[in-house]
Formats: sequence, C-alpha cells, structure tokens
Amino acid sequence: MSSATPVPPSKNKLNIFSFAGKNKILHLGWMAFFLTFFVWFNHAPFLSAIGETLDLTKQQVKTLLILNVALTIPARVIIGMLTDRFGPRLVYTCILAIGSIPCFTFAFAQDYETLALSRFLMGFIGAGFVVGIRLISDWFPSNELGTAEGIYGGWGNFGSAAAAMLLPTMAIGFAAWFGGAEGWRYACATSGAVMALYSIIFYIKVRDTPKGSTYFKPKKNGAMTVTSKGDFWLMMVFKIPMYLALAILAWKLSPTGVSLLSQSTVNIIYVLLGILYVYEFISSYRHNKEVFHTEVPEAQRYDFKQVGVLNILYFATFGSELAVVSMLPLFYQETFDLSIVAAGLLASSYAFMNLMSRPGGGWLSDRFGRKTTLLILTAGLAAGYFLMGIVDSGWPIAMALLITMFCSFFVQAGEGAVFAVIPLIKRSMTGQFAGMAGAYGNTGSVVYLTVLSMVSYQTFFFVIAITAIVGFIALFFLKEPSGVIVEEMPDGTFAEIKVSH
Repeated sequence: MSSATPVPPSKNKLNIFSFAGKNKILHLGWMAFFLTFFVWFNHAPFLSAIGETLDLTKQQVKTLLILNVALTIPARVIIGMLTDRFGPRLVYTCILAIGSIPCFTFAFAQDYETLALSRFLMGFIGAGFVVGIRLISDWFPSNELGTAEGIYGGWGNFGSAAAAMLLPTMAIGFAAWFGGAEGWRYACATSGAVMALYSIIFYIKVRDTPKGSTYFKPKKNGAMTVTSKGDFWLMMVFKIPMYLALAILAWKLSPTGVSLLSQSTVNIIYVLLGILYVYEFISSYRHNKEVFHTEVPEAQRYDFKQVGVLNILYFATFGSELAVVSMLPLFYQETFDLSIVAAGLLASSYAFMNLMSRPGGGWLSDRFGRKTTLLILTAGLAAGYFLMGIVDSGWPIAMALLITMFCSFFVQAGEGAVFAVIPLIKRSMTGQFAGMAGAYGNTGSVVYLTVLSMVSYQTFFFVIAITAIVGFIALFFLKEPSGVIVEEMPDGTFAEIKVSH
C-alpha cells in the first residue's frame, strides 16, 4: 500500500494573496461559485418589482422562492456523481454555460408560467457548489482543507449578497437608460451573460488535480456505494426526505396552492416520485448487493452515519440560509417600511458574513477539531434564529441588523465546518457526499419556505431554531475523522490519504 501523490512542495502553502498553483485553483473555484450564486439569487432583490410588472399575487411571488431551490435537490445528487466520474473542470464549465439560458428566459418572461419554469430550471445552477468541493479537496491537504473549503464556500456564497447590493442599483441605471420601470430585466440578463463568459475562462485555466496526482474515481459508476448492510438501509432512509420535499413543491403548485398545475397533474407527479424512489431503491440494491453476502475489508469501509449526520446539519444551516436570503429583503421591506434598495442593502448583511464566517468555521475545524466546532456553532445557530424570531417593527433597525449578522455568523461558520468533514470520509466519493449534503440543504430550504408561506415571519424563524436543536442532538453520533482513508489506484493498488494531523 502506498501513500497518495503529494502536492509539490512549492505549492504546499495556502496563501490567499497568491494566484499560483493550488491558490489559483482556489480563487478560480470561488469565483465560479460566486457567479452561480449571483445568478441563482438575482431575483431576490426584485420580488416586489417582478410582482408589479407581471401583476402577481403574494402567493405567486412566494412560490417563485420555492421553485428557485427545488430542482437543486436532485441536481446536486446528479452533479455530485458526474463530478466524481468526469472531473470538476468539465462539469463546472457546463453548469456555468448552460445555466445562463434559463437566466435569460426569466429576465424577459412575459407571463407567470414562463417566469416560474425559468426559475425552476435555474435551480440547476445551484448544484455548482458541489463541484468545487471536490475540486478543492484534490488540491489541498487535510490540515488546510477546512480553511480552503471555507474560503471557497464563503467567498462564493457572497454572490447572493452581492446580487442584493449591486443589482437594484444596476436596475435603476438600466431603467434610466432604456426607459420604463423594467430595469430588473436587464440587470438579471447581464448577470447571466457574465456567468456564460466566465465558463470559458474556467475551462481554460483549471485542472482537476495537481500535475502528477491521481484523480480518484468511484470503483463503480451509478448509485452511491455503501460498505455494509446497515449503511444501505440508512442511506435509503436518508433518501426519503428529498422525495418528500419534491412532493411538497408539487403540492404548492396544485390548486390548493397557486394553481399552476392541475390536481390530476400533481397526482401524477406524486405517483412518479413514488416510482422513482422504488427504482432508486432497486438500482442501489443492485449496485451494493455484494455487501449483503461479502464483508468489505475494514480499511476500505466508511461509515454512512457520518454522511447522515452532516446531511441533517446542512439541512439546518444551508437550508435556512437559502430560505432566509430569499425572503430577507421582503422581511426588512415589510417590517420596517423601507425602500427596495435600502431593504436589499440591509438584507445583504446576512450573506455578507460569508466572507469571514464560512472560512472561519473551516479554520476552527482545522485547528480545534471537527466535532467540537460543529457542536458550538450549531448551538449558536439555534440561539441566533430564536433572536431573529423576536424582532418586529418596534425594534431599532440597527439592533435588528446586529442580530441578523450574529445569526448569520453561526449559520455560515456551521456550513464551513460541515464541509471541513465531508472530504475526509472517502475521497473518491466526495462529490456524491457533497451532492447529498447539498441536496439536504435545498430540501431544508423547500421545507422552510413552505412553512414561511403558511406562517408569520416570527414563527418561520422559530421553526428553524427548533431544527437546529435537532441537528445539535444528531452531532453526538458523529465520529471525529482520524488516521487515513484508503483509495484504490487505477492500477489496482491502494493508496493512503491522511485525514488527520
């Protein structure tokens, strides 16, 4: 058994001020993620303007928020598998280029159906995050991995805040230039054009691994591989919430919700989701049937429970972030009677914290332990959302802003800490693990936004706080990554990758 090929010594130090070697890959990676989030959330600061332009009801506007994150649930799982198989360079390039198409159709939609379909398809863009997680894990060693993944996630995630800050001003400029009150259309379209152009730069400049290093792929393509009978059943249980989230979305589009789909169509969707789950169960069993009669060698095993716990935590952290980023401009606008520009700027403070919080969560994990860091951050997350729940119009705006930033720190640092663990479970399956955890984040956002459509803002925040407490309890089942993980080389030999220091 050999050790995995090390990164060349000249490139062996993380330096955010460098644009060479692995540091160049880190910067190109977070820029790609930044643009996907900038485009994915380019609608958030314009919800009121879009509603006025197309004469939408409040329920229709809120449905757009759910549609925006729905497709990302299956997309992240699929993109994770594709990334492990074909490499981050090609997969990220395709997401950046193809994702611009529904952005343009959304920007110039003339009816609610086109608007809704475009927003649904734009959920595909949100799967880009998964690709970068695998890319960074192949370029950085374990003692820098949490920090590097945190920088990638945090600086990239800032795209949603940048959209809230910049796009309203751009829209005003476009409205003055072209005339009329539809500057939001040109602002959204411009963001899509920039993302498409960056896809070319990314493809030219990025490599999947350092020169001379091995890109580890799953031994078998298709369904996720598990290494014990118990893990198979646990994996199938954890698949269920993703299907339920899609069923919730269908329900929201039924006559009971916004009547975008007929009840018979929705019933067909329910049946198809059930059939898809049965199909996935059968294909996963066929993919993993060896574990039911042949024991996997200890050195080659991984514990799916680790993935399950991190799924729950990402449901509460990233799921709540997606939901809150989508609704926060409207929350500030309605609670404090602010203009769309002022509300957008205040709401951007939530995602603004990503610049330091998510890298901070990764750095704390690298220095003080993955599990301890997650326990502390998850407790802070619950407290932060409880405080958000008691904010109302009687509060000073400055105090509401401070609480928003306090809550945001724990949310995003928690996200950074989650992805400080995921690449240390099994390198060849990092894309799939990141895809499933990411899909759980989107599942959380669908659940939270559905709750928001039925309750007050205050109750919405309290519900998130309760799920954070569930995540805190689940953390006691997480094992701290230690020792090495074993991966099979293309020639059939095995390599050891160090996951603790």
